[in-house]
Amino acid sequence: MSKFSLDDLNKYVFPHFTCEDPDVILGAVFGEDVALTQVGEDILVSHLDPIIGAVNDIGWLAVHVACNDVATSGAPPRWVQLLVLVPQPEDTDLLDRIMADVERAAKEIGVSIIGGHTGYSAALSRPLVAVTALGTLSGRKAVLTGSAQPGEKILVTKGIALEGTAILASDFSRTALDLGLTEEDLAKAKTLFEKISVIPEAVLLGEKGATAMHDVTRGGILETLLEISNCSNVGMDIDYEKIPIPNIAYKFSKAFKFDPLKMISSGTLVATVPPSQLEDARQAMEEKNILNAVIGEVTTEEGVTIRRSGEVSKYQGIHAEDDELARMWTVYRTDSKNK
Repeated sequence: MSKFSLDDLNKYVFPHFTCEDPDVILGAVFGEDVALTQVGEDILVSHLDPIIGAVNDIGWLAVHVACNDVATSGAPPRWVQLLVLVPQPEDTDLLDRIMADVERAAKEIGVSIIGGHTGYSAALSRPLVAVTALGTLSGRKAVLTGSAQPGEKILVTKGIALEGTAILASDFSRTALDLGLTEEDLAKAKTLFEKISVIPEAVLLGEKGATAMHDVTRGGILETLLEISNCSNVGMDIDYEKIPIPNIAYKFSKAFKFDPLKMISSGTLVATVPPSQLEDARQAMEEKNILNAVIGEVTTEEGVTIRRSGEVSKYQGIHAEDDELARMWTVYRTDSKNK
């Protein structure tokens, strides 16, 4: 699944969402993954995200991915609602697995499932799970995508291409073996699912002074950096060699021929941090054993500049419609199609 282009969103979507409600602090804005609504003395943080680019563990992924977006505002998620659609009414075993996955993720995160809808549609070839996650700021300052400032450092957690690599190992295992990867490679890649949550580091960095945060979802880290740049009206100067790429993700990128910079990677968090607070933020993460790296700096220029082996590449256009995992579904056969 891919997003529509920014041009299409600006033409066909955002014009329909004007809001005059004074309690809506932040509504539908491209690049901002949460809405902020005043509710009494507190501020409600909400986010909706669908998952259709996976089959195995789809319910677990959907809960984690939606809760990650709430956490990037600095607020811990508390509640979730879910929509689950399967292809056929006979798919009750699949429905049961999805719900068990949802329950498992909710227990891991500590959120309550407060409702939703389940059904089936013959128009689907694979299940769709959409999750609305909610939390409250409870006195915290909201951290938004559009608040990065020139001179700040750009910090990345864990590594890139995590989620996409794990999904390929899980749903495209036969293809992976045909491409020369091994059973050991598949096992290592699937362990990347264990890194899928950014909630610990997002809440921590919110407390340690991060000015902007964004988890790395569709479009990969390149799209994430472009969205921060676009929303904040700043530039991003990046040293490619400093971007952490797990060895197994790199190995999968070579076998499947995908660009790690453009691969979906829930579990990876990008944050901008003032230099004066960087050491304290990194030390706090290291105390919690959260791998992190400083990969560049926020500048006054436009777009994203990536320096790699003496070459300089500049990116400016938003391409939300480009996604490497979505491309994998068109290029390779999943395990279900190989049967």
